[in-house]
Amino acid sequence: MSSGSGGRSEAHGWGRRGFIGAVAATATATALSSSQTADALSPRRPQRRTRPLFLGTYTTKPGGGTGLGLATYDDATGRITATGTLTGVPDPSYLCLHPSGRTLYTVNEQEQGGVTAVALSSSGPEVLGSRGTGGAGPCHLSVHPGGRWLLSANYLSGSVAVHPVQPSGALGELTDVVTHSSPPPGPGQEGPHAHQIVTSPDGGHVLAVDLGTDAVYSYRLDTKAGRLTQVSYAALRPGAGPRHLTFHPSGRFAYVANEVDNTVAVCAYDPASGRLTAGEPQSTGTGEGTSYPAQLLVTRDGAFAFLANRGHNSLTRYAIEAGGARLRLLDTVPVGGDFPRHIAFSPSQRLLFAANQKSGSVSVFHVGTKGQLRLAGEPFAAPVAVCALPL
Repeated sequence: MSSGSGGRSEAHGWGRRGFIGAVAATATATALSSSQTADALSPRRPQRRTRPLFLGTYTTKPGGGTGLGLATYDDATGRITATGTLTGVPDPSYLCLHPSGRTLYTVNEQEQGGVTAVALSSSGPEVLGSRGTGGAGPCHLSVHPGGRWLLSANYLSGSVAVHPVQPSGALGELTDVVTHSSPPPGPGQEGPHAHQIVTSPDGGHVLAVDLGTDAVYSYRLDTKAGRLTQVSYAALRPGAGPRHLTFHPSGRFAYVANEVDNTVAVCAYDPASGRLTAGEPQSTGTGEGTSYPAQLLVTRDGAFAFLANRGHNSLTRYAIEAGGARLRLLDTVPVGGDFPRHIAFSPSQRLLFAANQKSGSVSVFHVGTKGQLRLAGEPFAAPVAVCALPL
């Protein structure tokens, strides 16, 4: 998928359930008002209650969306309002924001994988173009803290990729692709399956989580050439199927959601070497059977962690203790939807969003000071909702 898809895409309705009525009256309007976008992009301005929300979906699956979903949310009540769709973005199943706040990036989760850059401005979102990831089925991406490199993970081909970020926010040609070849695939896996790539809090290493090899790889990124060099890997329990890693704010511990064996693991992290050391697996609180844990979130103060359980359709709450070294299971809370694929905090962390893939909905929760969760009204209908990115 080479550069292309340029130019502004038409905003229009998603064509499913409650989304239709909300969008029909503004089918030709721009996706975000000037004031909402400017507020999102300028942290010096006073925060408004109405803020932008972007929704990832599959455009090639039955009942899916037709592009990148556009909406707003009320930061006090959690109420979501649909504002349109940005077309020309195929299968945008995962989204992330550039540190500048001026560009959004999506994967294009297809056999010929790609990543797309979307400019955010007061006139509305605009597709800047797409680049191929050198692999199949990209499912995660993140921007290196320096803002000059986009990192992506190709699930089907078990590889990770690097693209340069141009001053405009557009992406340059691929600079590196690394395929995970060691250790060998875990029980029941036919090959590597890179599921996430993220930079450590200190910025010194890039970590890639691979479900197929039951491993988390640590790399150094050459920030001049855009190339990755592996320095170590952490082996998790065979058959664990690690999917997603989240760091504690201290940068000394990380928490891994294991999709296949229905566990989480607390890992010690050494910033100097980039080495991750996995601890013993522990319960998700969802009982017997596989609940397909998807993702962990950690509060900014490092006091609580939340885990999305797709099979159990719940959010597990943990208290974080011993400076990040221990998770204490508190309880599980019904998510109000089916198959919570992705969870995200609002910038204030007063709200938690859960994208429910099978029910085609987004649940919003109020987050209390003691980590308690309270559903903020009825879930919002969105076709094959697999990612929610509140700004």
